[in-house]
Amino acid sequence: MRVSVIGGGVVDQGTYDVAEHVGRLLGTRGHDVICGGLSGVMEAVGKGMAETGGQTIGILPGNDPKAANSYIDVPIATGIGSARNVFVVKNGAAAIAIDGATGTLSEIAHALDMGKPIAGLDTHDIEGVESVTTPEAAVEYVETAVE
Repeated sequence: MRVSVIGGGVVDQGTYDVAEHVGRLLGTRGHDVICGGLSGVMEAVGKGMAETGGQTIGILPGNDPKAANSYIDVPIATGIGSARNVFVVKNGAAAIAIDGATGTLSEIAHALDMGKPIAGLDTHDIEGVESVTTPEAAVEYVETAVE
């Protein structure tokens, strides 16, 4: 299954480590990741996926596919700025939100509008987002919710 992983573009080391672990778990379990393709959570989840051989697709805000972080397997340049947030969550069967600010909040809102299950790790406390405390719980929630 494809899982959208959304979150902050600038994060502390602890959040980076959590996102990397989420990527590792998703890759180990045979999932692909869709993300925004840049830094922070997006880079960390890609790094975790790369350790497993899993595929990470980055939906980029700009026109240059080379702007993607080095862990993105398939960079997709859109040239539409933050409007690309719709495509990040549209292409996953579920979403995992990690940390994040207003960009992540917009992705959560779009995912909720689309009826996608969302697991939240230290992110916005919003009705419809399943708050979890570990990467394992996040992955298990989205797997169960999509079945």
